[in-house]
Amino acid sequence: MMIHERGDIKWHGIMFFFVLVQYGHGDLTYSVQEELKQGSVIGNIAQDLGLDLGRLSPRKVRVKMEGSEKEVIGINLRNGDLFVTGRIDREEHCGENPTCILKYDLLMENPLELHRLSLQVQDINDNEPIFPKDIIKLEIGESTDKGARYRINAAHDADIGQNTVQSYILQQNPNFVLNIQTSPERKYGELVLDKELDREDQEELRIILTAVDGGSPQRSGTVVIHVTVLDANDNVPVFTQAVYTARLPENSPLKTPVLTVSAADADDGINGEVTYEFSRLSDKSQTLFSLDLKTGEIIVTGDVDYEERSKYEVFIEAKDGYGLSSEAKVIIDIIDENDNSPVIDITSLSNPIPENVSPVTEVGIINVQDKDSENNRRVRCFIQQNVPFNLVPSIKNYYSLVTTGQLDRELVSDYNITIIATDEGSPPLSSSKTVQLSVADINDNPPVFEEQSYSAYVSENNKPGSTLCSVTARDPDWRQNGTVIYSLLPGEVNGASVSSYLSVNGDTGVIHAVTSFDYEQFRSFKIHVMARDNGSPPLSSNVTVSVFISDVNDNSPQILYPAPEGSSFMTELVPKAAQRGSLVSKVIAVDADSGQNAWLSYHIVKATDPGLFTIGLHSGEIRTQRDISESDIMKQNLIVAVKDNGQPSMSATCAIYLLISDNLAEVPELKDISYDEKNSKLTSYLIIALVSVSTFFLTFIIIILGVRFCCRAKPRLLFDGAVAIPGAYLPPNYSDVDGTGTLRSTYNYDAYLTTGSRTSDFKFMSSYNDNTLPADQTLKKSPTDFLQSFTNDDESSQVRI
Repeated sequence: MMIHERGDIKWHGIMFFFVLVQYGHGDLTYSVQEELKQGSVIGNIAQDLGLDLGRLSPRKVRVKMEGSEKEVIGINLRNGDLFVTGRIDREEHCGENPTCILKYDLLMENPLELHRLSLQVQDINDNEPIFPKDIIKLEIGESTDKGARYRINAAHDADIGQNTVQSYILQQNPNFVLNIQTSPERKYGELVLDKELDREDQEELRIILTAVDGGSPQRSGTVVIHVTVLDANDNVPVFTQAVYTARLPENSPLKTPVLTVSAADADDGINGEVTYEFSRLSDKSQTLFSLDLKTGEIIVTGDVDYEERSKYEVFIEAKDGYGLSSEAKVIIDIIDENDNSPVIDITSLSNPIPENVSPVTEVGIINVQDKDSENNRRVRCFIQQNVPFNLVPSIKNYYSLVTTGQLDRELVSDYNITIIATDEGSPPLSSSKTVQLSVADINDNPPVFEEQSYSAYVSENNKPGSTLCSVTARDPDWRQNGTVIYSLLPGEVNGASVSSYLSVNGDTGVIHAVTSFDYEQFRSFKIHVMARDNGSPPLSSNVTVSVFISDVNDNSPQILYPAPEGSSFMTELVPKAAQRGSLVSKVIAVDADSGQNAWLSYHIVKATDPGLFTIGLHSGEIRTQRDISESDIMKQNLIVAVKDNGQPSMSATCAIYLLISDNLAEVPELKDISYDEKNSKLTSYLIIALVSVSTFFLTFIIIILGVRFCCRAKPRLLFDGAVAIPGAYLPPNYSDVDGTGTLRSTYNYDAYLTTGSRTSDFKFMSSYNDNTLPADQTLKKSPTDFLQSFTNDDESSQVRI
């Protein structure tokens, strides 16, 4: 039969409120028979404590036996049943104690909760009575009177109560009867002489004595009483004390004297010689103590351990030479010594621990036990190292291992915590245990770039796919939390997506050019690179990368004046009276590059008369090197080269046609000048135009001749088309670098010439500023304006052809 009770201990809840809050729920007491089969159900703790079955496993409900590592019961976490897991032997656990209660700690976590569980073990009749000896020898004189009593040592039954020895049965014989005596400790039998012995009739007798217990089924044990008939012996040995007591320190060395018993016999001779022997001794006691047959001295013969047993009771029989005996009781109390170090048991441990746990978080439960008694078992427990953990006393001998500060895996990833337990014995004993705790990584660190900003320099006309620079970010987190992935943040450069210009390797952070850059389009731009880890949720950081494009000499100079060959035909007049250093013309050129790549220099590479004209190296101004003489050729052709300062240098050339004359009448053949231009397209266009409008051309000549005759006294200027040299004009994407050859607005020239006849009017004008036009305007003048200019200019010349 199994009975469970739930004790109501409300007064405990009041008394220990400040020490044990969870203890007031009540203790559990179960009653169970010994020797139950494994798996037998004792009770259900979930029902008895009102626990949720679903919480049994998360709370790690378990039982732990006090002072023993042997577990005989367990808990089924699925249904809450308390069941038998090992052999429950009442005699092994409690010996001869009338009550046998096994005490357990019922432990639960999250939160930590402790209940006392008592298991009352009920005795069953599983042990038979056993006599100390198989044969009891008695020597009785034939002269012994009827009624003489002979004590028979009691049989020992390890069971208790009704299951122990209840009666003795003596085999029928002609001389003896059995008288059963009862003492506080046990029942024993006395052999009573019912009829005098006659040695001549029978020298010895063999009688069987049976001890019977009261269990069900009943068990028994037997002993043979061997009676030898002798002469008379009428005095029994008498002990000096009925009960002897002794105190023996545990761990006493072998052969340590415990005490000496003494008994005296009034008889003489052999009848008065007393010998001693154990009359009742357990199996364990037989290995610990021995008795000197002659002196009655008890000595230690085994290892005495207080924790195994604190008291021993033995019975010693004193017997004279012919079998008369008496018995005395010896009580040996074992004195505890501080011979057991504390035992540290890691009951529960959370490992690894997330690094973001808050302080005072319970990460483990420590149980400390000391098998010694009183002060020897009082234990202090602490942590030796300077670590962010502490031991907090909890319930009974339990300690909670809690955090005392914020953990950071990037600083310390593993802790070896040494727990030291010291008792209060003299001298104190201590023990230690090392607990290894790992800190689990949390994605709490964003990637950090090694530099606050990056700069990349690339030459224009780079190859697509070329490497610009590399960005690097570090993340101290672990594994995927520390894996960094790089990407470009969305943005625009010159109205286009940044991804059309650059790309970044997601693993290495190397930035590549997607396209070829042109310095003339843009010289620098900024992008933003993001470094993101692989944590959940991911963390990221950004960095600015400035890309600077350096110029490459990839643009040749562009000549603005004179116009490129073939686009127009322009000739400039040089007065015959021009002196050395006179400004004749100016070459205007620009370069789309920058810096030294745009520094221009001007050179005359071919000239009709190499010594007549010179050009400014950086200004492009064409001047006379000497005075004009009559012997100089009228038509002067110059080929001018414009070079930049790049490496390698690039250049462009242009042709300049000069006429040394004061008027057009001196020019023998004007058209020949244009024919010197091999690639001139203007002549071809004019020829085609003249052919297509030949009919109208004749009419046009007649009209012109009429006008010329009417205006003979006035200056005339006949032209089919006019080309005006513009002022200092630069395209929007060109820069005017001072001193690099760009024509200043101080010098402006107007040249007008006909392309349809050999006679034309030329106007040569000196430098002027008043008539200079802005770059965004067109030069427009009527013939009347030109006539007024010729009239007002005293230095101007008229040439008529």
